[in-house]
Amino acid sequence: MNISYYDFKNMPNQDQFILVMNEGRIMNERTVNTLRYVLYEISHFTVEMIYNTQKNKVEGINVFQNKGAYSV
Repeated sequence: MNISYYDFKNMPNQDQFILVMNEGRIMNERTVNTLRYVLYEISHFTVEMIYNTQKNKVEGINVFQNKGAYSV
């Protein structure tokens, strides 16, 4: 899927979560106490999803543009 950073940021949170889970490619993950941080690559940006493993829910989302990685 090819979606722009800005189109993704303008989507409702629930739609962002669904897109990341269905289309994202896991780059890295780590767990700190009850939080699991998973870094996904989507199109030309990355998304960090923060899951609370104790409550079994998404606690937050961070989106990064990756300007340097895709510059010519």
